[in-house]
Amino acid sequence: MDVRHRNHVKVTGRAGGPVVVLAHGFGCDQNMWRLVVPLLEPDFTVVLFDHVGAGNSDLSQWTRERYASMDGYADDVLTLCRELDLGPVVFVGHSVSAMMGVLAAARQPEAFAGLVLLAPSPSFIDDPETGYRGGFSAEDIDELLESLDANYLGWSGAMAPVIMGNPDRPELAEELTDSFCRTDPEIARLFARVTFLSDNREDLAAVEVPTLVAQSSRDAIAPPEVGAFVHARIPGSRLVTLNATGHCPQLAAPEETAAAIAAFAGTTG
Repeated sequence: MDVRHRNHVKVTGRAGGPVVVLAHGFGCDQNMWRLVVPLLEPDFTVVLFDHVGAGNSDLSQWTRERYASMDGYADDVLTLCRELDLGPVVFVGHSVSAMMGVLAAARQPEAFAGLVLLAPSPSFIDDPETGYRGGFSAEDIDELLESLDANYLGWSGAMAPVIMGNPDRPELAEELTDSFCRTDPEIARLFARVTFLSDNREDLAAVEVPTLVAQSSRDAIAPPEVGAFVHARIPGSRLVTLNATGHCPQLAAPEETAAAIAAFAGTTG
């Protein structure tokens, strides 16, 4: 299977420039980066793709066995990097894709010039025993997944405004709702479990490549404590808190998000 077809890969921007790979989060596709891409294209080779099961990816390649854990997605990232053969890349992972980048970089650090972890969370579930705050109790996540299972479209409409934040800009939440609703419910249910039940806290210390942790100033899904935790666990990482609010700064504040990516990628790519 050609990875370009499987993941609906698009390569744009400046030929020969540092390579930036943009990876979308749960319920989304590469279109979520559309406001950032024009700001990066003058200086970078920009790679866009859809995770298998999302957007215009080849749905025939999706299997429950492969995509029941973060490992299948991390393997896809490494395959994409290898087959495109563009040299070490700066991988920008939004939300759940941040941890896919962490796993991939820990396995094959030579494939990466750096990581940008945008609104990352290694675990969404609080761990009272260690004092870790992920933002949700185990009961919260159980209720979230039960609601998703019972009525995916209704869940999408209710959760999108919470994820997006920015209540004064309802069009952003509407866009996210529409993106959720384009996703096959069976695929969404499994991907939601991968997203909200995975615990990658112990994987952070294995990252050896330059890393930027970029978080929003207010984020109901990944609160500031989570970004600080990721920063503290990845040796030598940098932490930047954007003025943006909500869990999708690439839509809410594309200029600020692109500037943070460019400033980092320009020194590592």
